[in-house]
Amino acid sequence: MNFRRMLAVSRKEVLQVVRDRRSLLIVLVMPLMLMTLLGYGVNLDTKHIRVYAFDREGSPASQDLLKHFQASEYFKLVETETGYPALIAALDDGRCQLAIVVPHDFSARIHDGRQVKVQALVDGSDANTAQLAIGYAQGVLAGYGATVQAAYFRRSHAREINPAISLETRTWFNEDLESKNFIVPGVAAIVMAVVGTLLTSLTIAREWERGTMEQLISTPVSALELILGKLIPYFALGMFDTAICVSIAVWWFEVPFRGSVITLAVGSGLFMTVILGLGFWISVFTRDQLAASQIGLVAAFLPSMLLSGFTFPIDQMAVGIRPITFIVAARYYIIILKGVFLRGNGLRILAVPALALSIYSVIMVMLAKRSFHKALD
Repeated sequence: MNFRRMLAVSRKEVLQVVRDRRSLLIVLVMPLMLMTLLGYGVNLDTKHIRVYAFDREGSPASQDLLKHFQASEYFKLVETETGYPALIAALDDGRCQLAIVVPHDFSARIHDGRQVKVQALVDGSDANTAQLAIGYAQGVLAGYGATVQAAYFRRSHAREINPAISLETRTWFNEDLESKNFIVPGVAAIVMAVVGTLLTSLTIAREWERGTMEQLISTPVSALELILGKLIPYFALGMFDTAICVSIAVWWFEVPFRGSVITLAVGSGLFMTVILGLGFWISVFTRDQLAASQIGLVAAFLPSMLLSGFTFPIDQMAVGIRPITFIVAARYYIIILKGVFLRGNGLRILAVPALALSIYSVIMVMLAKRSFHKALD
């Protein structure tokens, strides 16, 4: 392999990228756009759930319960209705996601130490928000109930019975349970997959459309030199975009970075090699820039978004879908990203996903080389 010829091909590819405004927009604008849209748009933290209440008693005790809902960051007490039909109408119209009905004997039951049942009506059209609303409401009622129970024991001079078993929780790696801390690092994988595939899917297709492929074939450049020469500039651009995404994640979204930069660089380089090989293979296979860009977008974005564990936990997917995730390269890269950002893992702990990406990258480069040879024959 002649490095001088390979660098000449790389120089030619850099000139084409600089002269192509579409490629420059993909390199410079798309990472910022995707990081902004996905970083702010994909948020699993449900807060300020709209609550309407129907207080059938109107006592200080019932008002105190509603103040507990209002004080919670997860709820926003919008209005207190004066009738049950108005409460149902608010749910039907979508003005609220949770409706609370306080019974007429609320304060009397609390004073006597009896059980009180508070009705909660939840809008189930959004199942995830409904489940979270129920859980948050149970938490508010449990906290209020503990306060009421303690007051009852003091008032009746009864001995408070402590539970035999109590649970003390401590969250590691993501102490505040903020979804952005595990979503934003995964966005870097989506950005690299989309940008890398879109750029390289145009390389060979551009040569075929412009009629310059015959000129390249007639030169003494070998197939491997041509492949590496074309991919090296995009590898550098992909790593540049990775650095931009990591900087935005750390400095703008304030995601903790506890791992090693070297570990992140190694994992990113392996993943970028896989993505570039995929894009190159698509470019050789289609020979058309429009078709190559469309196929590249679908092949990179959808699997990375849906089957990598970025949006949905893999262990919660259907049994028939889980084996498919093993052929999605973004699955292994997201493990590396979360390990580096949140856990502070090194290459020793992340050896398995790194090895999987290494094997994947070798396979994709060999596949790209073989398909290129067949295209020339």
